[in-house]
Amino acid sequence: MQKHKVIIDTDPGIDDSLAILVALNSPELDVVGISIVEGNVPTDIGFQNALKVLREANRLDIPVFLGAKAPLQHEYTSAQDTHGMDGLGESGIPNVTNVEGPTVLSAQAGYEALLNQYDDVWFMALGPLTNVALSLQHYPDIWHHVSRLIVMGGAYKTNGNTSPVAEYNFWVDPDAADYVFKQSPVEIELVPLDVTRKIVLTPNILQMMAYLNPEKTDFIMKIMRFYFDFHWQQEHVLGAVINDPLVVIYVLHPEIATIIRKYVTVVTTGVALGQSIVDIADFWKKPANATILQDIDAKRVMAYIVGGLLGNDVDTIENELNMIATSLERLS
Repeated sequence: MQKHKVIIDTDPGIDDSLAILVALNSPELDVVGISIVEGNVPTDIGFQNALKVLREANRLDIPVFLGAKAPLQHEYTSAQDTHGMDGLGESGIPNVTNVEGPTVLSAQAGYEALLNQYDDVWFMALGPLTNVALSLQHYPDIWHHVSRLIVMGGAYKTNGNTSPVAEYNFWVDPDAADYVFKQSPVEIELVPLDVTRKIVLTPNILQMMAYLNPEKTDFIMKIMRFYFDFHWQQEHVLGAVINDPLVVIYVLHPEIATIIRKYVTVVTTGVALGQSIVDIADFWKKPANATILQDIDAKRVMAYIVGGLLGNDVDTIENELNMIATSLERLS
């Protein structure tokens, strides 16, 4: 099987870390580089977290690139209240200290090296789009080697998570998001909050994972406890939305989603800062610049995520999820 070359731009972050693990475990993907952008945590912390995830997956051979340390124009605000000051749920996982060489490259140098080496690259953007915008501004020619640009961000038919209308990745650097939508040489595949909010990892699912594979679940349990506590305190939800793994599952299994193709822009000033505007009625008569996920098979997605994290058969995982659902139905 020929693997698809993948670059992941990320701000790990708990759910970002899960997405990286799913991608690394996929037999269909070849992750050739990971770049770090400011977002959930400052870039230096995100850089170390990526190394921790790579160590967990025994893949420290993959280069990690340091990216932007501030948004293009707006003041930076982290999401460490959500992910912990260390970005991994105050888990106390020790730093990686034995990596040298390619990790010293900047994100822009990393993109230039990889995209000049490979064609038909799939680029997954899991954090703010600062690195992507800077690369498009300064090295636009290399982006013709990118065949798919998949972005987690925006809120279309749902409320935001940092304001009434804005999702965090777009809100923290709206100028970068707007620039990328206007300048990307490929149509963006947008995975917004509308669909990621349906992917909720609950304590009972996590416990099921521990029963199936305690060794691989140990790292996940360490980083998820803080996430569960945050969601309970903020929303009284038993479980946590894991946004970013959906990007990886959609890339591999597009049949799990329904889509529309529309023109998208992002608000860069004012009370609606960071809002993603979808021209659903074609008022502006502009060609579509985005494929937007509308709905998903949430249970199948969760089965793919758990299967990807543990290496288990997806149908077996889905049967286990059905059993969990049945047990809960007895309470109704």
